[in-house]
Amino acid sequence: MSTVTLEDALSYIHRVDWRGSVPGLSRIDTLLGMLGHPERAVKYIHITGTNGKGSTCAMLAAILRQAGYKTGLYTSPYIFRFNERMQINGTPISDDALCALVEELQPLADSMADHPTEFELVTAMALTWFARERCDIVVCEVGMGGEFDATNVIPSPEAAVLTNIGLDHTAVLGDTVEQIAATKSGIIKPGCHAVLYPCAPSVREVVAARCRAAGAPLTVVDFGAIQSVSDSLDGQVFHFGAYRSLHLPLLGAHQLRNAAVALTTVEVLRRRGWHIGEDAVRRGLASVTWPGRFQVVRRRPTVILDGGHNPQCMESLAAAIREYLPGQPVTVLTGVLADKDFGQMYDALAPLAARFITVTPPNPRALDAGELAAFLRRYGKPVTACADIPQAVAQLLENTPPDGAAVCCGSLYLLGDVAQALETI
Repeated sequence: MSTVTLEDALSYIHRVDWRGSVPGLSRIDTLLGMLGHPERAVKYIHITGTNGKGSTCAMLAAILRQAGYKTGLYTSPYIFRFNERMQINGTPISDDALCALVEELQPLADSMADHPTEFELVTAMALTWFARERCDIVVCEVGMGGEFDATNVIPSPEAAVLTNIGLDHTAVLGDTVEQIAATKSGIIKPGCHAVLYPCAPSVREVVAARCRAAGAPLTVVDFGAIQSVSDSLDGQVFHFGAYRSLHLPLLGAHQLRNAAVALTTVEVLRRRGWHIGEDAVRRGLASVTWPGRFQVVRRRPTVILDGGHNPQCMESLAAAIREYLPGQPVTVLTGVLADKDFGQMYDALAPLAARFITVTPPNPRALDAGELAAFLRRYGKPVTACADIPQAVAQLLENTPPDGAAVCCGSLYLLGDVAQALETI
């Protein structure tokens, strides 16, 4: 039993300055080296991209679990509890296991002249836990970028998956999609198979060049094989190639594209010797949960949580609102991080909004609610800045009629507190 409490463990993790995108793998490689390189004992699917990577990870992990494999899942950020970031077979790491890992890694990290960042520390903990629990395979989401992201310390994965690539974190990754694709394709290594979400020819060529250099086969997902059968707030039914009438609880046309990426990756895994039957695919997709992605959490009024936090996400959110809430004026509760491209984020959403309610997300990088409110007034809609999330949620329910709809979006960091506030009102 660890002598470290959960509060102590999380305090130590978060005390490390959040600079999770500091380039280079030397720090995490050194830390894992002191642990005997546990990451080298596990098989991986490595997933990067600008949007959709978390949902794609969740689908693949659910399918592999249904196929009988002990499946790890590493994602970020979390919605409700920190433990969600690392899971095995759908169950987050226990408080005791988390505390024991912090107790073990803290002296090692503190002994390093170049101290690991928070993201590097958490990644090392997760990779160590997955190895010690003898996972058959781990679905691993990149934190930011690819080539120099801490997760890229893993050996060559079974599949390197690149989801939708767009402009995000431009100060770190580059200000063109081609530059960003070059960084993200750094997860492609000799011995793996790459899977690519369809993209502009210039972006595809960047990825293809990396594949040629690594000798890695490349499969581009065929979105022409997707056929929507039915679609409602209760879920979607669709065909994909030879698969007929698959059920997916996740909403939005973009989730069908993410599912196509996951299904194409399953085909790649089969060719590499993994046994994944059609029943496992069906059960996996039907059981997948991924909080905060156009997630209906309340009816009368309909309240939806969405982690949309960049222009592409907001376009997908706007498309989903038009599809599922046609003609309904929508109350939008929103907050953003100051380093996001909020200048363009709200262009797609504003025409659908009846009013905005702004709040400051619980994150050191958050933009002040008052500043965001001042920006949003340019769209000519009523805007209210709130002091905290409970006040904002109360305003949301007050301003949305029972037959109306409300959406909370702008940052994943908002959603857990919003969900908690909704339960108490």
